[in-house]
Amino acid sequence: MSNSSIKVVYFDAAGTLFHIKGSVADVYLHYAEQYGIKPSPGLKQAVNAAFRQAFRDAPPPAFAVSKIEELKQCERLWWFDIVHAVFYRVGMFEGFDDYFEEVFEAFSGGRHWALYPETLSVLREIKSKGYELGIISNFDTRLFSILGELNLREYFDSITISSLARSAKPARQIFEYALSQHVIDPEEGLHVGDSVREDWEGARQANLKALLIDRDNDDSPRADCIRDLTELPSFLSHL
Repeated sequence: MSNSSIKVVYFDAAGTLFHIKGSVADVYLHYAEQYGIKPSPGLKQAVNAAFRQAFRDAPPPAFAVSKIEELKQCERLWWFDIVHAVFYRVGMFEGFDDYFEEVFEAFSGGRHWALYPETLSVLREIKSKGYELGIISNFDTRLFSILGELNLREYFDSITISSLARSAKPARQIFEYALSQHVIDPEEGLHVGDSVREDWEGARQANLKALLIDRDNDDSPRADCIRDLTELPSFLSHL
């Protein structure tokens, strides 16, 4: 085991370990074609912009229900509102309810997701050094099947998602929930993610160490910032 004070390394999921193939608009418009929607560069740009706005405007994906059937329904309704808001902005079409069911299921497996090239090798390396690994994500229960199809599930000792934790990043409660899965103090956890607000600030406010992954080379002024996961083992060795 490393001599580092860090016992558990937590990761965000989408945007940190894996990403959408292409863009949200690529997937949305692929399934919308059979409903008479003709993709174009302008429409693709509009869908991506509408999605970003709808996602920002949405409430946190955390639900005060306990039964799994009710939880899954809440997850579906949360995403229905987002996708509906996207096409309300760019143009609604007949058969939208059926379309939504198709596109919601499309994101439930590995088909439209891809690992970053270094993800598996880095997870293997830090796992071999004795660190426990966890996920803290504002995702829904579809994440479990996605992780399975991307061959990621075996690397993680815990998976914390907002819809089960009843709290979403950057709130302190979701980080506390994740810490409780490993019975560690906040100072013994490091969280790695691509969102300044949700991952970097949220983890620090919960007293975890935080590492921002900036794949877009936005020249973040933060010292605790890496360009991709290949820099993570070195970061850990210097703690």
